[in-house]
Amino acid sequence: MTTTSERETPATGAPGADAPATVAPEAPPADPAGGRAAQPAPPEPGGPDLRDRLDAGVVAVAGALARARARVAPVVGVISTFGWAVLALVAVAWWSGLVLRWEEAAVVATAGTVALLAAVAFVLGRLRYTVVLDVAARRVVVGDRAVGRLLVRNDSPRPMLPAVMELQVGRGMASFPVPRLRAGAEHEELFAVPTQRRAVIPLGPVRSVRSDPLGLLRRELVWTEPQEIFVHPRTLPLSGSSTGYLHDLEGRVTPDISDSDVSFHALRDYVPGDDRRHIHWKSTARTGQLMVRQFEETRRSRLAVILSTRAEDYADPDEFELAVSVCGSLGLQAIREDGGLAVLVQQGRVRGDHRTRLLDDLTRLELAPARTTLADVARVAAATVSDASVVAVVTGSTVTPTDLRAAAVRLPVDARLVSLRCSPGAKVSRGRVADMQVLTLGELGDLPKALRRMHD
Repeated sequence: MTTTSERETPATGAPGADAPATVAPEAPPADPAGGRAAQPAPPEPGGPDLRDRLDAGVVAVAGALARARARVAPVVGVISTFGWAVLALVAVAWWSGLVLRWEEAAVVATAGTVALLAAVAFVLGRLRYTVVLDVAARRVVVGDRAVGRLLVRNDSPRPMLPAVMELQVGRGMASFPVPRLRAGAEHEELFAVPTQRRAVIPLGPVRSVRSDPLGLLRRELVWTEPQEIFVHPRTLPLSGSSTGYLHDLEGRVTPDISDSDVSFHALRDYVPGDDRRHIHWKSTARTGQLMVRQFEETRRSRLAVILSTRAEDYADPDEFELAVSVCGSLGLQAIREDGGLAVLVQQGRVRGDHRTRLLDDLTRLELAPARTTLADVARVAAATVSDASVVAVVTGSTVTPTDLRAAAVRLPVDARLVSLRCSPGAKVSRGRVADMQVLTLGELGDLPKALRRMHD
């Protein structure tokens, strides 16, 4: 039970009688277990309030450092590696000259300071350029010429000091000196992009570079966005008898029976609801009862190309380049004939709905070591393009007959199978592994001849 005690008030007339009566504060509640008053617990050190204040302080310091870094970065970024070394040398020389009284060090410090101040004068100033990077064609074929143009115009009302424009081309860097330009003057540079091999070549951005003669400071400004130039693989147009196995006017006949198609199968009795356009009147007149035609269902021809990008399947990069060209030639012919096309590689699928997208994706392909074998890709093809009428497997010369046999048994049963082995310098030859015809090509020009041999 909680009790409250009161302090006695002095009697009337006693000293301190005029003082107001006071009431003692309530005693803390007793502990129910021991009957002893419970004392309030002291604040726990490192409690939530202290942690919140510490977190807020850390966030504030981090924000201040980030703002300071953002303000200092443009200035610090101008100093080159050699400039930092000279700056450190000047600081040590000033300390040695002023503290240790070394006259030689003072001379070095003075000369270094003058050089740094002179370098600042070279990079100061606001640049007002209009820079245009123009390429005649962003998509070219291997060996074709790719020409670009760099135009620099001075948009400021005063002359601009000489500068250097740097343009990244692939992994290299091209430099174009820009002379002193009067207000409104222009300077144009033409350049060529190497296209000896299939590649996606990054072009740009264009940076203006101003630096001092000693290279202490270097100021760069970006003027354009990066672009890409696609160097497509060489392809060969296929037509006539060389592509007879790729294109079937009537499509691929299936065992399914249809009431309306182009491949005639048999006649049967008329059933109410049948289309009267399919009544065979001669048979009807001969038998005396209505007869209608039945057809075998045909499907649209579809080409599936499996292109190996596994480094172990090729003896050298030239074999892979030939394989990419063969794959592109087959795919473009299927697109021209408005047939279905599916291209599969170890990394997934290549877009085959448009010639440009097909060639762009083929241009990005690179050889790489991979655990995914031809048999694994064939298993994916059987699951995703089971309606393919022709499956072409394009590989290098190191693929063994065992590898081809393992791929063939996983491909759709009712599809025609052909393997195109690319081996630069080899003679055109034909062989067979299981149900798959194997054609060996020595160059891209052998492709039409090899396809014609399939029908010999």
